[in-house]
Amino acid sequence: MVVVEFLMNILLVPVVLFYMLRDWDVLVKLVDEMMPRYWYKQVSLLARDTDRILEEFLRGQLSVNVLMSVCYIVGLWLVGLEFALPIGLLAGILVFVPYLGVIVGLTLATLAAVLQFQGWSDVIPVWIVFVVVQLLEGMVITHWLVGDRIGLHPVIVIFSLLAFGQLFGFFGMLLALPVSAVLLVWLRHIYQQYLESDLYNS
Repeated sequence: MVVVEFLMNILLVPVVLFYMLRDWDVLVKLVDEMMPRYWYKQVSLLARDTDRILEEFLRGQLSVNVLMSVCYIVGLWLVGLEFALPIGLLAGILVFVPYLGVIVGLTLATLAAVLQFQGWSDVIPVWIVFVVVQLLEGMVITHWLVGDRIGLHPVIVIFSLLAFGQLFGFFGMLLALPVSAVLLVWLRHIYQQYLESDLYNS
């Protein structure tokens, strides 16, 4: 039942996304008309900044996927794996989902290496490729292409991944960076409001 529910959710997501994108302007206009005028300026500013941050996050994550695909393909090609291109491409694309990219890529690469090479000694370089690329992704690539784009310090990126993963599991890690970026935007606005308030200037 869990598998069936998961597959149904996968099928429903593009359908819901299609209708949301089709009617997005209508939905935004409806929310805009319902919003109290007293809050309108502040909420509009928050919404624009949040939209900008999420846009940068998406661009950064797509850049990570492309760069990880290139790293996997080049690394597997250098160790002589025949199916370096499809395996590296799949592993890089699935990096968007925590752990899924490395698990699927490592499994497929190991099977391909066992079938292609004669002994396990030739499989070890394939494993080394995945270890090195994962270290690069965790310590350099994500912070550089995602963290810098959305204005998160590398320490905050690491802490948010650990904290959200511990609190909410798999989906927490998936949503850690965009949620942290949105919270950062809101905290900046709250801080700016505090600096302009009578409480600060009194």
